[in-house]
Amino acid sequence: MTTAAATTAATTADELTVLDPRDGSTVGTVRCASEDEVRAAVAAARAAAREWAWTAPEQRGAVLRSAADRLAEHAQELAELNARETGKPVDEALGGVRAGVGTLRQYAELGPVHRGHSLRGHVLAADWTVAEPRGVVVALTPWNDPVAVAAGLLGAAVVTGNTVVHKPSERCPHVGARMGEILAEALPEGVLTTVDGGAEVGELLTGLPGVDVLAHVGSTATGERIARAAAATGAHVIRENGGNDALVVDDDVDPAWAASQAALGAFANTGQICVAVERIYVHRAVAEPFLAALAEEARRRNTADGLAPLVDRRMRNEVHRQVSESVGRGAVVVEGARVPEGPGAFYPATVLRECSRPMPVMTEETFGPVAPVQVVETFEEGLRLAAEDRYGLAATVLTGRIAHAQRAVAELPVGTLKINNVFGGAPGGSAQPRRASGAGFGYGPELLGEMTQVKVVHLEMPPAQG
Repeated sequence: MTTAAATTAATTADELTVLDPRDGSTVGTVRCASEDEVRAAVAAARAAAREWAWTAPEQRGAVLRSAADRLAEHAQELAELNARETGKPVDEALGGVRAGVGTLRQYAELGPVHRGHSLRGHVLAADWTVAEPRGVVVALTPWNDPVAVAAGLLGAAVVTGNTVVHKPSERCPHVGARMGEILAEALPEGVLTTVDGGAEVGELLTGLPGVDVLAHVGSTATGERIARAAAATGAHVIRENGGNDALVVDDDVDPAWAASQAALGAFANTGQICVAVERIYVHRAVAEPFLAALAEEARRRNTADGLAPLVDRRMRNEVHRQVSESVGRGAVVVEGARVPEGPGAFYPATVLRECSRPMPVMTEETFGPVAPVQVVETFEEGLRLAAEDRYGLAATVLTGRIAHAQRAVAELPVGTLKINNVFGGAPGGSAQPRRASGAGFGYGPELLGEMTQVKVVHLEMPPAQG
């Protein structure tokens, strides 16, 4: 077993040991599934697939609603466990569990009305489409909002008649295992099976025959390996992967308000959000007051209530590497950028200026509380730099000009564009990540379509005899 001085999560071929990222204390050890157990989980899902697919959609919705109710009953338990495994504050973790409950309930209502379409053909014929479950879904989910994200994939898969094998992140195996137990108690046997393990278990699952869908939320490197594995097995792939989301600040907005938006996007959940603000392009006309206000936002977080820790020291080491290398290439530290003494995996809210494209904080996904800023001469330059990236998850633009907002819509190659609100969005929204950020709809009503395949039916009567 490794110590807190090294990391807060240890993985071997046989077990996962998780340490609390706040103080290094042991949360617990979870046994990894063996190869035989992984194969058995997929076989059990395959055996249950036909009967569950033939279950009436209304009944599937009722079962999922019951599972959501059970999850709600254990919300506090899961939130406290999440806080211990990942360092997420309990109230924020509780919000994530409640969001997961809400997602399951939404899919319980949407699933039964997910339907095909009638087609117009010959007047004496009938043509329509049928949405059928794909079969066995393997869901690989992350640690940064483990219940909410998993609930989306699991709920959409189950309510459309698929069976699921779920592997939660090795950074929060206790949360994943307990969530699986709670949900499985409300579902027929074989409809949902949870297996624990590290990368070895994930790689085995993605390469097995008999898996029809691979649904993944996590790093781009892992997502690309999954896509390659699916090319060999024929599985349908849904993946929401890394991002390097840009924030573009126009010259006509209040710099203090813009700084509060930037701080929210960069520092929320200690920067451990897929759609966190990762790089900032600010117009020179408002750059100095913006930077001063952003630095104050960071200092307030570093000296008042403080930030929650990063998930483990391995993550902290990676974040600090990117910051240090960028400073070595010319970035200037305005606030933060220091590894604190003491236990745990804490890292301060960090603001860097004089940043540019070759620096890691501008080109790599920095999963931590870092706000790197580059000053630009025009709004158009900011848009151009925002678009020049291998990722395509999301972006935010702060502007009071409708023409600039429309220009951003036309030019930014991302799945989600937010204008004047870094975390804005209506209920039921969905998006397709682009480029290295993934493919397919990973949430929202459109996810029901990803979990099903369409059959076109043509029916007409045979000619009359004699």
